[in-house]
Amino acid sequence: PEMSEIVIDSPINTKESMKKYVVPWLDEFKKNESKDKHLYKTKDRVFNVDVNYLFDGKTKRGYQLVITDDTKDQKYISLLSKFNSSLKDQVNRKTAHIVEMHNNLIMSMAAMVESRDNSTGGHIRRTSDCIRILVDEIKKQKVFNLSEDFCKNLIKAAPMHDLGKIAVDDQVLRKPGKFEPEEFEKMKKHTAEGARIVHEILKSTDDADFKIIAENVAHYHHERWDGSGYPNGLKGDKIPLEARIMAIADVYDALVSRRVYKDSMSFEQADKIIMESFGKHFDKRLEPCYVSARPRLEEYYLKISSYEN
Repeated sequence: PEMSEIVIDSPINTKESMKKYVVPWLDEFKKNESKDKHLYKTKDRVFNVDVNYLFDGKTKRGYQLVITDDTKDQKYISLLSKFNSSLKDQVNRKTAHIVEMHNNLIMSMAAMVESRDNSTGGHIRRTSDCIRILVDEIKKQKVFNLSEDFCKNLIKAAPMHDLGKIAVDDQVLRKPGKFEPEEFEKMKKHTAEGARIVHEILKSTDDADFKIIAENVAHYHHERWDGSGYPNGLKGDKIPLEARIMAIADVYDALVSRRVYKDSMSFEQADKIIMESFGKHFDKRLEPCYVSARPRLEEYYLKISSYEN
């Protein structure tokens, strides 16, 4: 409405509301000679404004503002945007549902593996909780400047670290005592087999980073910093960081938890073994993170011990 009152070849009154629109359009055009169009909205209509120079020969004499009613198109675009937003919400809900089903499948498989192993009841849940505590302390210490995605993926991957035990013979898996050499060789295969299973489970997921972390956790959590671990005898930084962190949680739980073939160690005994293992079994750089996590780990195990008893 204000535009219809403007007289051709007359200046725009500074008090007119149109000036607050027209002047910025012209300023932006002069600054960038932008070909971008501007939208001018009234209460119930939308106008498209296209700014160009007016020439007298090669001399710039003024500006041409081409204003077209774009209300119908903008309403259509708005409807499309709302539809797109609704569709995106539906896709997100479906995706979240699929991810939840996927995670439930993984946890079910992990629980099935654990149900076959008489010696490790609750190990998957406990190590997963340990990983949360360790990762939290590693983030606080800023030893490796871990990204949020890495941390989330490692926590999510932790329950999958022993999936390969599903391929280990019951006679070996359920043995209550120490393994014979040939039995230990069979048990060691659970790492490579676990990585293969994880790869198959996750091959349809789009999250490449999570796939890599989950496979590495399953494959390399028994490697040792000094190269004496298995399955590949990797040494130092050649062991993926996620597997180095998982190794601490795995060993700590094995030490302080009761197994059918041994009693649980005291926190002091377990701590002595863990501390002596930095630089040999574990990455020395993770030592301060473990030390700062130790009170929370002990508190956690006291809590679940009280609950289980």
